[in-house]
Amino acid sequence: MKNEILKCLKETDGYVSGQELCERLGVSRTAVWKVIRQLEAEGYGIEAVRNRGYRLHDSADILNEAEIRAVLTSHWLGQNVKFLEEIDSTNNEVRRMAEQGAPEGTLVVAEIQTAGKGRRGRRWDSPKGSGIWHSFLLRPEFAPEHASMLTLLAAMAVRKSVSNVTGLECLIKWPNDIVVNGKKICGILTEMSTEEDSIRYVVVGIGINANTPDFPEEIRATATSLALELGHPVHRASIINGVMCAFEEYYDIYRETLDMSRLKEAYNQELVNVERAVKVLAPGGDYTGISHGINDAGELIVELADGSLREVNSGEVSVRGIYGYV
Repeated sequence: MKNEILKCLKETDGYVSGQELCERLGVSRTAVWKVIRQLEAEGYGIEAVRNRGYRLHDSADILNEAEIRAVLTSHWLGQNVKFLEEIDSTNNEVRRMAEQGAPEGTLVVAEIQTAGKGRRGRRWDSPKGSGIWHSFLLRPEFAPEHASMLTLLAAMAVRKSVSNVTGLECLIKWPNDIVVNGKKICGILTEMSTEEDSIRYVVVGIGINANTPDFPEEIRATATSLALELGHPVHRASIINGVMCAFEEYYDIYRETLDMSRLKEAYNQELVNVERAVKVLAPGGDYTGISHGINDAGELIVELADGSLREVNSGEVSVRGIYGYV
């Protein structure tokens, strides 16, 4: 009932009467009053006026299941949502739920991660109230070789959501980092479980530095948060909703071709690497060149000094002017 009352308050421009809430939900005025008190205890600012009803003020950033459900407008992604105050890793929790038969689109959001995961086994710090730590479950019907590009779709979804919600100009650093003013705000980790030649499930994990007030000295020059760039906190649930809606859009397009052919132009327009000098840190040796964006396979096309082209599909890529590479 709390979810429904919060959603109703958010959707109503002005006051909504207690009687209307009672009739809509089929509950007593006392039950409505108790939920209002509970919402206030959680930090929501609610004005109650006799003979007019209740009105929700613009509230501070609050993240819980009711808030997420109240703002969610996606069709299937996130409709099964689980919020946790603390978890080892949202990716781990989605994997556990997947093994128990959780449906596609299941979303897990945590306030704190005690063992957040970054790329290549690196730790991702996830302190309380500072970020958006969330993962969702996919059960694709296509072959495993087509799953690698899902991380590019996730990057596009995060960039679109952050831009729409905050107005910040943000770009993608190939393949899936999101940068604002040359600093990283987001990390994406996609994990897959396969069986013979098929995919059992894919977990897409996204960590966004939303309201982080400061960073350790060792990463201060390369990392930032949305709040630091804006000068004020952001509403995290709105950004989650934007990611869910945008990923649905891109995922539907991707499944029609199973490559980036229909999304390549949009991706390259959002890519900080395009026509920039890049340094590729490759297992066979580092090299530099000019990036020309991605191809249909999601590989980064790099032109070397002799005019030859290389298609990069693995390894780290450092961009001139980004993350300290000058």
